[in-house]
Amino acid sequence: MNRRQFVGAGVLGGLSGAIRPRRALAGGGLADCGCAPMMAPQLPAAPGRLKVTDMKVFGVTIEKDSDRPYVFVKLETDAGVVGWGEATLEGKAGAVMQTVQDLRDFIVGKDPMLVEHHWQSMYIHAFYRAGPILGSAIAGIDQALWDVRGKVLNQPVYRLLGGPVDPRGVRGYYHARAQTLEQLREVRASAKELGITAFKSGIPGYYEWIETNDSIRRAVKQLEMLREGLGDDIDIGVDFHAKTSPSVASIICKEVEPLNLMFIEEPCPPENVKAMARISSRTTVPIATGERLVAHYSCRELIEQGVVDILQCDINHVGGITALWKVGAMAAPSGVMLAPHACEGPIGGMATLHVDAASPNFIVQEICSGVEPARKEKLWEEWLGFPAMRMVNGYFPLPNKPGLGFELSEESIKKYPFQGTIPMARVFHEDGSVAAW
Repeated sequence: MNRRQFVGAGVLGGLSGAIRPRRALAGGGLADCGCAPMMAPQLPAAPGRLKVTDMKVFGVTIEKDSDRPYVFVKLETDAGVVGWGEATLEGKAGAVMQTVQDLRDFIVGKDPMLVEHHWQSMYIHAFYRAGPILGSAIAGIDQALWDVRGKVLNQPVYRLLGGPVDPRGVRGYYHARAQTLEQLREVRASAKELGITAFKSGIPGYYEWIETNDSIRRAVKQLEMLREGLGDDIDIGVDFHAKTSPSVASIICKEVEPLNLMFIEEPCPPENVKAMARISSRTTVPIATGERLVAHYSCRELIEQGVVDILQCDINHVGGITALWKVGAMAAPSGVMLAPHACEGPIGGMATLHVDAASPNFIVQEICSGVEPARKEKLWEEWLGFPAMRMVNGYFPLPNKPGLGFELSEESIKKYPFQGTIPMARVFHEDGSVAAW
């Protein structure tokens, strides 16, 4: 036996009672296998060694003609700590609710503090990479796990993520719901009173692959009216909603460069990275996309190729707090900003604020609401006990309570039982062919 063999034998012999090498088991456990790293440290147990005792999913219909009834997820633990999350998916509420139930065995009976481990298991062990249904189901569960984690550690989630970056809260924007120049001026006046500094709107109509001059001029004039009505000191985002082809989008983007828009969103479908790259290379207007992307992996190509300036992933679809946080972290080194989409319910909206507050490359947060609160916002306040997702001086206030910062009772949402899923809009061109909207 040479010196190396002797020393190795002595060290291994002395540690054999302390280190138990492991191998993976099909059922998710570990067994001795002689493959663990030497001197692997024993991590301390999570506080209280909690266990999830039940997972519930609720469909909540507040408007019968809406394509997005809320899907809420509730986790219960043996310590009495409860976590809430949102898995709302437009047009597919029933499918997401069933998928949440399909993931029950991944969560019930498990330690809720192991958030990253559970995310990896739900995503990877599906084998097929997640689409929006699985992504939304994972998102709802993930948010609820983070809610539990924050409550157990007695901290708001944004503090667990390293925030807040800005003590004022999270800068946001509303939607400019106006059709005329006069209405836009009224929106501007209200914005001035409330300290709002940004809005988003869209372009009119639907677009063929190659469009007429009249159609393009109508879109350009609409955006020129937005700037005139809202003024030069308001930031304006414009959502093309992937209604335009690369050729049409390129023309419109070039025409509106003098308006100094905050961004143009989804000038073409986000899955066609090369097409979006053509558009971004032809204009100086910042390009944004991401609300339809699932998991942080889906953002890699957009970031690596420098195709977009802003990523807008939706916390309810991309995979929850865990995935949205990773999107922001991936984007930051490349100078890509984060401006998450949020057009569903209040839980996902509140969860998004925590990621925003801790992200150095965050720019602005959407909420699909107008300057004046509507019925849904009044219900959110009734459910959560405060005016959720309403700005103060242009910022969404950050909660001080642990977890996501609210409590919610089953009784309050059961007043609005699930009434099925209505498909999203179906629109067609004059010749009957399918149009993007």
